[in-house]
Amino acid sequence: MASQDPLAASIRTIAVIGAGTMGHGIAHVSAAAGANVRLFDAVPGAAAAGVARVQKNLDKGVELGKVSAQARDEALARLTAVTDVAAACADADCVIEAVPERMELKRELFHAIDAAAPGHALLCTNTSSLPVAQIAAAVGDPSRVVGMHFFNPVHVMKLVEIVRHERSSPDAVAAAVALAERMGKSPIVVADSPGFASSRLGLVIGLEAMRMVEQGVASPADIDTAMKLGYGHPMGPLELTDLVGLDVRLGIAEYLQGALGAGFTPPQILRDKVAAGHLGKKSGTGFYQWDADGKKR
Repeated sequence: MASQDPLAASIRTIAVIGAGTMGHGIAHVSAAAGANVRLFDAVPGAAAAGVARVQKNLDKGVELGKVSAQARDEALARLTAVTDVAAACADADCVIEAVPERMELKRELFHAIDAAAPGHALLCTNTSSLPVAQIAAAVGDPSRVVGMHFFNPVHVMKLVEIVRHERSSPDAVAAAVALAERMGKSPIVVADSPGFASSRLGLVIGLEAMRMVEQGVASPADIDTAMKLGYGHPMGPLELTDLVGLDVRLGIAEYLQGALGAGFTPPQILRDKVAAGHLGKKSGTGFYQWDADGKKR
């Protein structure tokens, strides 16, 4: 790919594909970092709803004194919902994909992105566990594809994993690192291996916490308190599972079980809750109960 400005200043227009939990947050931090952002989602009305969620979060930031009214208004002025993926990607300097964790969906999408985005554009996937190399193989120049794994809620969490596969160019990796820093994030660079660093480590703790609930060792609240007060975690593993989504964690666990072995076998309690539609915060019920405003009861 063409050489990128090491400070990512050349990235002026960013297309975010997928306006859900992660996508709207990525659009938020992209616009706040000064980029013109086009937000697309295949579900009718979802992109506009994503923009509304960004506005709600920015309004909350103003209310708490963390964001100025001027910064909020300027960020919102740079954010546009679009209804066509090709229009979103046209003339973009960077495309960040944030659709559900299904390999074929991501490969099909990257094929479309490759056809629509300029040849110089940095192409990023927000996958939390899928092999970036397999996603990158769907484009003509895999060297410009990297993983850019954000954490939920994106506008709050500081970590971004930059995932380099064997064919990622040093320029692409450097551009993604610089872009994450421009967004106010703290990037780490990891190799394209199952679960990367964060998902692999975090899931081990989360699955064991679920087994402890199954076995009656302690309640979800007490297990989470143990990790917060005993180990300094800002959030317990079961509350985090509710935040991420039990269905998302199940999908990652099944993938890592196949890639890394039985240590990642999903507990039955996780399968049962997903089958019952108890997906965590987004459904109102998981290991905890959540109200309509997204607050834990």
